Amino acid sequence: MTDDRHAGGCQCGAVRFRVEGALGDASVCHCRMCQKASGSFYMPLVSVRQAKLVWTRGQPKHFQSSNHVRRGFCADCGTPLTYEAPDGVALAIATFDAPEGIAPVIQWGTEAKLPCVDGIRDLPEQDTMADITAAPFLSTLVSYQHPDHETDHWPLLERPQ
Repeated sequence: MTDDRHAGGCQCGAVRFRVEGALGDASVCHCRMCQKASGSFYMPLVSVRQAKLVWTRGQPKHFQSSNHVRRGFCADCGTPLTYEAPDGVALAIATFDAPEGIAPVIQWGTEAKLPCVDGIRDLPEQDTMADITAAPFLSTLVSYQHPDHETDHWPLLERPQ
């Protein structure tokens, strides 16, 4: 990555961060702990070892997932945020405001890689609204997710409880 300033945060906006400096290598980890921590087939992470990580709103809550690693997440919405090991911190790529600019360069933990993962690229693709008749609520969906940029105030006041 050539850009030396990145921002991101959790889904609800209670925890936000800024990274100042070059990001390290991005990876995908298939280990069982990353699967459980992300609730997904694998966890895309990017190292921030050489950069300065600043929490600009809130702080992550932590779970000690092993004797060496703890994982940070938003206590309000559950978004996985960090992988923190003795050799440094990595952030979940999807939590960045511009994740499309962070591409993994290696896969780790492939001994636990789920068999279906390699076939995902061959599955049929559909836009979210492709079958609106099967899920008509999508036509009136209003997102309460924090936007992919900094905000002065969050959450928005008009959000129903």
